[in-house]
Amino acid sequence: MEYRKNDLVTLEIEDCGIDGEGIGKADGFTVFVKDAVIGDTVTAKIMKSKKHYGYGKLMEILKPSPYRVEPKCAFARQCGGCQLQALSYEHQLVFKTNKVKGHLERIGGFKDLPMEPIIGMDEPYHYRNKAQFPVGRNKEGKIITGFYAGRTHTIIENRDCALGVPENKEVLDRVISHMEKWNIAPYDETTGNGLVRHILIRYGYFTGEVMVCLILNGTKLPHEDELTEKLREIKGMTSITINVNKKKSNVILGEEIRILWGQGYITDKIGDISYQISPLSFYQVNPKQTQKLYAKALEYADLHGDETVWDLYCGIGTISLFLAQQAKFVRGVEIIPQAIENANENARINNITNVEFFTGKAEEVLPREYEKNGIYADVIVVDPPRKGCDETLLETMIKMQPKRIVYVSCDSATLARDLKYLCANGYSLTRVCPVDQFGGTVHVETVALLSRNN
Repeated sequence: MEYRKNDLVTLEIEDCGIDGEGIGKADGFTVFVKDAVIGDTVTAKIMKSKKHYGYGKLMEILKPSPYRVEPKCAFARQCGGCQLQALSYEHQLVFKTNKVKGHLERIGGFKDLPMEPIIGMDEPYHYRNKAQFPVGRNKEGKIITGFYAGRTHTIIENRDCALGVPENKEVLDRVISHMEKWNIAPYDETTGNGLVRHILIRYGYFTGEVMVCLILNGTKLPHEDELTEKLREIKGMTSITINVNKKKSNVILGEEIRILWGQGYITDKIGDISYQISPLSFYQVNPKQTQKLYAKALEYADLHGDETVWDLYCGIGTISLFLAQQAKFVRGVEIIPQAIENANENARINNITNVEFFTGKAEEVLPREYEKNGIYADVIVVDPPRKGCDETLLETMIKMQPKRIVYVSCDSATLARDLKYLCANGYSLTRVCPVDQFGGTVHVETVALLSRNN
């Protein structure tokens, strides 16, 4: 039977899509329903209909799933940040394991996966050390901040995200009251007018240091000194900066940073290593789980002190410095020059000398260093962005013939695609372990070990 738009259907939710939506069938017609969880019986209204499947809006939960829990956050349904808050944490981990497994089997073509149990979180809330709050106005014209609703740029007002730290609200309250007092306009995406675009807050979990960076459509904020005084009342305040972004685009940060007060960075630790983090640095958002993730990557790298290691997409050197503790020499590559400055500084503050960092695209630096300077690797560690590795980079990795490749991934679909390529060219997938860095959301990190076939 075919269903049309606005039809009401009753569904038993039997599966979960990769974006966390519930999946049920009505007379063989598959319906994807956001906010429904496995085990629910629901009424859904068809919003979009294709030949064999459709998308429905959750209208009523007729019988709740035994895995359904009350979300901690009142905005969990509207906000685009969390997709799985209504699913018990135990079953979030089952969903994430199945997501990784499904991608590796379907896209990668792997069978009999050497999967290890997912490494979950002790506390799946209040774990994020970074938040970027867009600033705008609501329908009444009041200045608001919060997070975008799913797939839109409509701000759902919320100053106290359940995944973030309590300091976020203290910062936002002060910035917004300053804007109201001095009549400072938030940025308007449609017209390109207004000044304050985003408020970026970082928190050092192990140091208690707080950073505030105001992203402006201009170079100066009215009465900066007065706001600085107010922000300095917050415990741990270490860095207050302005980031200039006058581009009419939805990229959050611009290039230029000016320090209003304190220093241009905060310091935090992963394990025994300290890192300086600037507003532009990429740094894992969940430091407690990152320690578990890196420990797993280090275990897979199996270093004994005489290996040469390449760390591709090294950022501010987070994994490189971790590996350098057990390797003979580590070379890191990253495209963002400021991240490389941070990486060199991080090596210096930790007295780590057996590392060298290169600025550039991994897919250009690695072939150049290999072909021109004959630099090889015993182990390659790669932690690419969501889009995965460039094919020329995979080709060079194959040419360099490292004994082991440790692939740290934030997107199991591109991971599966890249592993398929590497395993068709002389490597075998020997270990895989998912690590949950993002409770309440559909995202999951994975560490995979590839060993060279003899």
